[in-house]
Amino acid sequence: MDTLRNMRVFMRVVESGSFTRAAASETMTTAQVSRAVTDLESRLRTRLLNRTTRRMSLTEAGERYFQSCKRILADIEQAEAEAAAAQANPAGKLRVYGGTSFGQHYVMPLIARYQQHLPEVSVDLTIAQQMPDIIEEGFDVAVVVAAELEDSALISQHLGSTAAILCASPAYLQSRGVPRSFDDLAAHTCLHLTDASLPAGQWVSEGPLGETFRHTGVTPFQVNNPEALALAIREGMGIGPLPVPVALPGLADGTLVRVLPTHTLQKLNIYALYASRRYLDAKIRTFVEFLREKVPLVLAEQEAALTARDAPVRRQAEAHAGSHGSHAREQSRRGRSGRQLHDQERLRLVN
Repeated sequence: MDTLRNMRVFMRVVESGSFTRAAASETMTTAQVSRAVTDLESRLRTRLLNRTTRRMSLTEAGERYFQSCKRILADIEQAEAEAAAAQANPAGKLRVYGGTSFGQHYVMPLIARYQQHLPEVSVDLTIAQQMPDIIEEGFDVAVVVAAELEDSALISQHLGSTAAILCASPAYLQSRGVPRSFDDLAAHTCLHLTDASLPAGQWVSEGPLGETFRHTGVTPFQVNNPEALALAIREGMGIGPLPVPVALPGLADGTLVRVLPTHTLQKLNIYALYASRRYLDAKIRTFVEFLREKVPLVLAEQEAALTARDAPVRRQAEAHAGSHGSHAREQSRRGRSGRQLHDQERLRLVN
């Protein structure tokens, strides 16, 4: 019989004043109760009870041990109750990891809204470029952005997808011209965002009809922080990719212009990662559920804002494409007319 079980039996004996009554309350035999107390005394090498056929009393050591048992077992019961409550009642510290840009622009605002609903949860947010070992470093949830996840024992929940957009400053486009196709970028200065979620040294873009473009080349400037890249683009250093929430303020105040608005760079998936589904703590469960509900809404709001900003530029691009197509059709029509006149002239000479 384990020590904690023997301690509980010993307390029942003292509280009931009888081995028989203690046995009945613990659904044991009297002999088993007697053996539990004897095992405790053997382990402690001291007598806890003075026993005769008619009465039982605590020794001095037994009295001290009884008081200690009460405190220890009460602490254990409280710990068990708190652990069980963690399954049902969100409370305590929640440790969260978020990537540099996504953590700042998405995770942080959502944490504020989550705590409005559940103020009993305190959040310790770490924003960093490199994803930590969340189990080794004691994180409860990691929110990551990646093209795909590496194999791991972690549980993942897909929250949505996002993509960067290409931007430049008005001054840069005025001096260097506006690229009309992905191939035109070869004649421009392209700045790189060095991010673990993006292919190194290249841009993979999807066109309006689903076609894929790839741009590679030497860059005069690269940085691992989107906000720093936005500053470089505003300074007219070149064209670069920015996450939508980083680009939106500049698009709104006119310091940034979206380039190739019908294209987006490679789509990246957003995931919430945590250690296990089994016995999931209530604060982890409710936070992940909150992210699953709110992240798609935030992404949709930003996409709507971006579409509203892009509308005039898209119409201009479509008009340019339309005029280019009309010019090509006119050239083709003239070519056909010329050939028809030439054929008619040949027939006249033959006749």
